Amino acid sequence: MKKNTRNRGFRRVSRLALGVLCVLQMRYALALDIVVHAGKLLDGVSRAPRSQVSIVISGDRIVSVEPGFVDRPGARVIDLSNSTVLPGLIDCHQHIGDGVPVGATAVAVLATGLADRMMRMQSNAENVLLQGFTSIRVPGAKDGLDVALKRAINSGYAIGPRMWVAGLPIGPTAGHSDSRTSKDLESGEPDAGYNVADGPEAVRHAVRMNKLRGADFIKIMPSGGAGSVGDDPRRQLMTNEEIEAAIVTAHSLGMKVAGHIMGKDAINNSIALGIDSVEHGSFGDASSYQLYKQHDAWLVPTLAIGERGAELARTRPEIMDPIQVRKRIGLNESHQSNFTNAYHAGVKIAFGTDLPVQDKETTRYRNLAVEFEFMVRDGMPADQAILTATANAAELIGDSEDIGSVQKGRFADLIAVSGDPTQDVKVLQQVQFVMKGGRVYKSGGHSVLEGLPQ
Repeated sequence: MKKNTRNRGFRRVSRLALGVLCVLQMRYALALDIVVHAGKLLDGVSRAPRSQVSIVISGDRIVSVEPGFVDRPGARVIDLSNSTVLPGLIDCHQHIGDGVPVGATAVAVLATGLADRMMRMQSNAENVLLQGFTSIRVPGAKDGLDVALKRAINSGYAIGPRMWVAGLPIGPTAGHSDSRTSKDLESGEPDAGYNVADGPEAVRHAVRMNKLRGADFIKIMPSGGAGSVGDDPRRQLMTNEEIEAAIVTAHSLGMKVAGHIMGKDAINNSIALGIDSVEHGSFGDASSYQLYKQHDAWLVPTLAIGERGAELARTRPEIMDPIQVRKRIGLNESHQSNFTNAYHAGVKIAFGTDLPVQDKETTRYRNLAVEFEFMVRDGMPADQAILTATANAAELIGDSEDIGSVQKGRFADLIAVSGDPTQDVKVLQQVQFVMKGGRVYKSGGHSVLEGLPQ
């Protein structure tokens, strides 16, 4: 009797163990090797494509990149032999927030609750990933929602790209990031949307608070901007002492600093003080380019958002404040020529769009890869433009060991397109395949169930 009892107990334990094993096999299916057969490969290391290459993946990492189409016993083969494979693209200036109409007021932006805005933000993240951008750098988001979304994606509760986030942008009273209205000032209630900091001590505190909240880098606003009404993009609005306080404090915490900077004086002073990247940089000149190179600073040009703003200012001026209309039309020409001149001067350039993912006003700018089209139009060869969104972007972020190239040890972040983007860069607006960390999110041009969190 005892023996039968022991046998039944053993069988129960065996069945339980087998069940657990089956669940583990399904849950950790990514542990099986994957071999991707790439007809052409742009690896993010060299400008020239390689033909007929196999990318061997184990778990979420690339373990080898080998010539020819090879197989591995028990490995799953993904056939992209008729496609061009690239590293997952990287957008270094993607706010990923609500698709705010041009000219919208802060009141309209904040009219819905945080939960509503977070849901839209998560939808944007999935959209960005399916466009082929497996990593993004978020230079500021209202209420610090970018930090929360990054954590949700990293924990597997949401779908989206890898994120490096800045938290709340830091700027001065009446600056580009000060979205307070007269009603806010009358009520005395602080605006949770941004950090408004005046004086070096306040700036230092704001940097440290962003670090505490989980930011990866710092975003400051040394100049005015195009989308705001009450400031001038040519003027420097933060003092040198405030800019220096932000940079020194952030660097002491191991964080890089990005600056929304358009005017030449603010560009030159910020670079001389040690800023890591200039976002937009519209009115830079030869003196600026010399400083970029001398201080090893980056330019993130964001051409597409300038094009979008100028186009809407010409065709739909009624949706903007008249001040915005004048700013956007006058600014875009300088924006374009600055990019061309900076590239020819040898300034380091990383890809960034600043585009709203849910674009409520246009259709052309909903795909972030439209930025490549403008970069090529304004004088950068397509193969160089692709490097700005792969190896260059990874270097600016500070994680070349994980992203930005197809090499041994890097994350298995891959995309594929039909055709050769070095010959027609527009094909990057039609990504057919997306893999992030060895998990397929898009295949044959369609989202697939495999991408859902397990």
